[in-house]
Amino acid sequence: MPTSTHIRLAPVAILVLALLGAAGLHSSPATARSALAPYSWPVKPFERQHPVRGSFGDPRTVFAGPPTQRTLLTGTGAFSFHAGVDISAPDGTAVHPVESGTVKVVMKDWIQVDSGNGRSFQYWHIASTVSIGQHVEAQSTVLGHILRSCGHVHLTEMDGTEPVNPLAVGHLTPYDDTSAPVTSSISFRTGVRGRDLMPELLRGRVEILADVHDMPTLPVPGIWHDLPVTPALIEWRIQRAGSSKVVVQTRTVYDVREHLPAFEDFWRIYARGTHQNMAVFGRHYSYMQPGVYLFRLTPGGFDTRTLRDAVYDLIVTATDIRGNHSSTTQRFSVHNRAGVVGV
Repeated sequence: MPTSTHIRLAPVAILVLALLGAAGLHSSPATARSALAPYSWPVKPFERQHPVRGSFGDPRTVFAGPPTQRTLLTGTGAFSFHAGVDISAPDGTAVHPVESGTVKVVMKDWIQVDSGNGRSFQYWHIASTVSIGQHVEAQSTVLGHILRSCGHVHLTEMDGTEPVNPLAVGHLTPYDDTSAPVTSSISFRTGVRGRDLMPELLRGRVEILADVHDMPTLPVPGIWHDLPVTPALIEWRIQRAGSSKVVVQTRTVYDVREHLPAFEDFWRIYARGTHQNMAVFGRHYSYMQPGVYLFRLTPGGFDTRTLRDAVYDLIVTATDIRGNHSSTTQRFSVHNRAGVVGV
């Protein structure tokens, strides 16, 4: 694994700007989206799928402190859900509108195009070549070019004032995926920042975490190769061990198949220890280092006293935007009665 290095201030500033800009998007319910047509990719070839290195809902983390466990578990910074998708393309690539419309916003490194019917699109990390009020044509007008050292264009689709998932069926087309997300581990803690507990003996209230990730459906070139993204849906249930009897019905803890969670729920959905790919810690840039995505299955804790003392299976199912899914089982024992644990 390559060692980390330090980032120049300019990329950090760009990343913080993107985070804060995205965080301001979540403000009101979506408008009706009936009869809106699918749209093609913003870079050539328009009718061919391109690598997506950042998914809708991915954690975006810029920590104010140095790269230490203390910063990771308690540090302040800028934290938000990724409000679009990052489409990999070389620096300098021309970016075109995915739908025709009118330019409404032009900023230093992003623009917004209103396509009517309550739908608009934002294009980030580009040097603009258009002006406010200009009419632009899909697959024809050049909106700008991808900035140096960015290697991607970030696309946000807005339904009214709310971001929606561009990879959902009927949006960005063509898009296909055939691999399933993976749950790497399931762990129990005394609290979200507490010590780990052995699944062989759980009692009282515990926090349950799952480390879940997906991989881009197409290989991403360059330094972002083999870096993970998040799934679209995470669910869990509890069954009696060795049987199909469900004792805790299926619960959904994360669902970005259409919309994002509220931004204030970031640390309610993600657990401390989460950080994005190539995370920023102060002036330190974790070059080529993969992110970690820890999800809180039971925000606020799960009371094992709601179960009889017995052995159970916790089953976590992770699903991507095209319905590919996998399930992982963690067996655990509950023993809340006083006395020695035994048969």
